[in-house]
Amino acid sequence: MAEEVHDVVLVGAGIMSATLGTLLRELDPGLSVRIFERMDTAATESSDAWNNAGTGHSAFCELNYTPEGPDGSVDVTKAVRIAEQFELSKQLWAALVASGALPAPERFIRTVPHLAFVWGEDAVAFLHARFRAMQGSPLFAGMEISTDPEQLAEWAPLIMEGRDPSVPVAATRMAIGNDVDFGTIARSLIGRLDTLPGVVVHYGHEVRDLRREDGVWRVTVHDLDSRTDRVVRTRFLFLGAGGGTLELLEASGIPEGAGFGGFPVSGQFLRCTNPDVIARHEAKVYGKAAVGAPPMSVPHLDTRWIEGQRNLLFGPYAGFSTKFLKQGSYLDLLKSIGIDNIAPLVAAGAQNLDLTRYLVGQVLLDPEDRLAMLRQYLPGARDEDWELEIAGQRVQIIKRDPDRVGRLQFGTEVVTSADGSIAALLGASPGASTAVAIMLDVITRCFPERVQAGWDARLRELLQSWGRSLHDDPALCAQVRARSIRALNLGFKRRAGGIVPFHLAFPVSDLAATEAFYVGVLGARAARRDTRWIDFDFWGHQISAHLGTGGDPSHNDVDGESIPVRHFGVVLDWDAWEALAARVRAAGVPFRIAPTVRFPGEVGEQGTFFVDDPSGNALEFKSFRDPERLFAT
Repeated sequence: MAEEVHDVVLVGAGIMSATLGTLLRELDPGLSVRIFERMDTAATESSDAWNNAGTGHSAFCELNYTPEGPDGSVDVTKAVRIAEQFELSKQLWAALVASGALPAPERFIRTVPHLAFVWGEDAVAFLHARFRAMQGSPLFAGMEISTDPEQLAEWAPLIMEGRDPSVPVAATRMAIGNDVDFGTIARSLIGRLDTLPGVVVHYGHEVRDLRREDGVWRVTVHDLDSRTDRVVRTRFLFLGAGGGTLELLEASGIPEGAGFGGFPVSGQFLRCTNPDVIARHEAKVYGKAAVGAPPMSVPHLDTRWIEGQRNLLFGPYAGFSTKFLKQGSYLDLLKSIGIDNIAPLVAAGAQNLDLTRYLVGQVLLDPEDRLAMLRQYLPGARDEDWELEIAGQRVQIIKRDPDRVGRLQFGTEVVTSADGSIAALLGASPGASTAVAIMLDVITRCFPERVQAGWDARLRELLQSWGRSLHDDPALCAQVRARSIRALNLGFKRRAGGIVPFHLAFPVSDLAATEAFYVGVLGARAARRDTRWIDFDFWGHQISAHLGTGGDPSHNDVDGESIPVRHFGVVLDWDAWEALAARVRAAGVPFRIAPTVRFPGEVGEQGTFFVDDPSGNALEFKSFRDPERLFAT
């Protein structure tokens, strides 16, 4: 067999390998890279949108990331970490869109609000405690909470229609949540890598064996079409084959991989087939998991954009299969058991009888049972509007534990050899959403000298917050988010259906009566306010009622400036606002109020300037540091 020698070999062509390969070539364009994928295209297993149990995980609404302690306190440590990691992903995607490595953002990411929704007194109390705990981090700035059924019906009308009014309900909402099609991202990045010199992607190729020889890895690859083998030698090997990684890690023989086992959990969803129902729900609504349920089984009513089409899914319903991959073998679980991991497997099984009972119950669900679960979130659901969709496989990690022999571990884990020549990714959710942070971990572990010798500078160019804490730096958090929102086109234009939000200020004689009319009669939402003015969310546009009586009725003081009560304008993205200010200045038009930043460091921080038109009408042009805070209080 002919042998090749390369710098990097990536096993699997999902989101992890796509991200790692992209980062490595950004850091060193001269690296020789080979990617081997057993399927005939990229991202057909866990990364595919229909196989991914959840998307856009940013800890805004996933209640399993914020466990409640015995004393009623809520630990947000994991939520903070995941939210920071998702911001890293957005930063890389923004950079890759700018360079042309990724397609137009609307092909793979959309703004979809994230809601956590609960019912019952205990659950409502938990959600309030969670909300209070999350307010300590700028990563969750702008989160809203409500127990008002009318407000919840505005956020997600379908979940409130037909609901028992005697049962207390509550929800939190983050307007800046996202839906992400990781299949599109992975296929785009793998396709782009395949065009670069020194990179080749081989589909229909399965890695059958690997051995460490003479300081490099000797990888045996089987061509599934020609049924022939080839040998590839590589200085660095990444195992990113989803459920297939465990078998390859065991074959590697590295001591760091000893004792790992896997427990496969399959997934199913109900998919809505009624376009009218799909159009009436635009949110990711997450609830609390059942006792014993794995994290991937947290129920959610989920707006998903898949290959440009809007969908509505509910689930997941868990099942059990001995396969480690959707296209795998029923012998996968049996083949993964060996002398080094049988004790952890048995111990973890004995400690997780609740999970066993949960999975048995899920397997026995009939169509009516599934619809009954759906109606807890969508009381008016009709049988004929939903059909069953088979999702992918997840392999939960079982590892050695010095106190309990073995334990079942949810989440993802990177296993690397002492010399950094091989890395393997095990586990499941939040997985894809935090792929950038996970692959940065691989790079810093396996290439520490190169990171210190110059790669770190390039990483800081790509990722503004790399190595820095967004949790500890509110200004950086707001800056990073605003930049990603602009670069990925996630701001106002998306929220307002393609229309830039309008801004209109007008005089009123009674603020209380004005609020009662605009909110109680017209259905607008009151936003920021002062003693002499109130902002309203007016179907996505910003209107401001200014008290025009007493003193000078034509002007009000706002943040130290005398503002004409009657004025109008638009709310622009920051770059567009700066460009317009420059055009006005270049044209020699005098500013009524020169460009300035109002409310610095506060929720409503915004850039603004005023000019008069030739007839003396006052116009205001403004922009928000964080576009999603247009109506935040």
